[in-house]
Amino acid sequence: MTSVHGSTTAQRPPVRSDAVAGPPAPPRRQKRRSGIRAPFWFLLPAVCVYAFVIVWPSLRGGMYAFTDWDGITSDWNWVGLDNFSDVLADRGASAALLNTVVLAALVTVFQNVLGLLLALGVNNLVKSRYVLRVVFFAPVVLTPLVAGYVWSYLLSPEGTVNSVLRGVGLSSLAHDWLGDPGIALYAIAAEIIWQSAGYSMVIYLAGLQAIPEEILEAATIDGAGVWRRFRSVVLPLLNGAVVINVMLCLIGSLKQFDQVLAMTDGGPGTATETISTTIYKNAFALGEFPLSIALSVVMTVLIASLAAVQYRLTLRKAS
Repeated sequence: MTSVHGSTTAQRPPVRSDAVAGPPAPPRRQKRRSGIRAPFWFLLPAVCVYAFVIVWPSLRGGMYAFTDWDGITSDWNWVGLDNFSDVLADRGASAALLNTVVLAALVTVFQNVLGLLLALGVNNLVKSRYVLRVVFFAPVVLTPLVAGYVWSYLLSPEGTVNSVLRGVGLSSLAHDWLGDPGIALYAIAAEIIWQSAGYSMVIYLAGLQAIPEEILEAATIDGAGVWRRFRSVVLPLLNGAVVINVMLCLIGSLKQFDQVLAMTDGGPGTATETISTTIYKNAFALGEFPLSIALSVVMTVLIASLAAVQYRLTLRKAS
C-alpha cells in the first residue's frame, strides 16, 4: 500500500480474536461437581448399610421411650415424657448417673496420665523398649469380662492382694475391696485403667514418634530442660493424640458395663451401679423396657454432649 507521502508500508495481517482470548477455559463448576459426586457414589452403599443396621433401629428403639411398650407384643400406647419423669424420680437411676460420671472422670484422667507416662518411657532408646511395649499392651487384648473376673478374685477378702499384704506384715491394710461401698467404685476404676492404659500408650507413642528430632534438638540447644521441652514442645505437638485418647476414654467409661457386671454386679447396694447396668437390670430382670429405653436415651444424650464439649474445648486450646 502506498501512503500519502509516497512511502510503501507492509500490510499487517488481521488479528484473530481467538488468538488474543486464548483457548476456552474448562467449565470449573461441572468439574468440581463431578469430582465430588464420584466419591459419594462409592460411599453410598456403606452409608445405606449403616443407616439400615444402626441409624434406623436406634431411631425406632428411641421412639419406644415415649410409649408403654411391654417388650414382647406389638401393642403400645403413647405416654409422652412419663418414662423420663420416672427416670428422674428413680433414686437408683440418679445414683447410677452419679457413679457413671465419677467413674468416667477417674478413668479419663488417670488412664491418659498413665498412658502418656508409659509412652514416654518406652519411647526412649532402651534395649527392652519393644518387650515393654508388648507387656504394657497385653492387658488390652483380654476380654473385659474375663479381666473383671480375675480382678474380682484378686480383690476378694481371701484373694491375692490381701494374702500378699498379710504375708509382708501389713494385715491392717487388708480390706474387702469390692464389699466396701466407699472403695468398690475406685477398685473398678483401677481395673479399667490397668487394662486400657496400654491402648492409650500406643496412641501417645505414635504421636511421640511423629515429632521431628530437629525440634527437640533445637530446644535442647536453646537451653530447655526436660520438663520445659515436654511442656513447651512435646505436649503441644501431641494435641491430636490427646484429643483422640480423651474422647475414647470418655465415651468408653460412660458406657461401662462388662467390668462392673463381673466385679460387683452393681453392688454393694447401688454403690457401683452405672447407667449401663441399670438399663440391663430394668430391661431383662424387671421387664421395665420403656424405662430402660428412656434411660438409654439419657445416656446417649449425655455421651454426645460431653464428647462434643470436650472436642470443642480441645480444639479451642489447640488453636
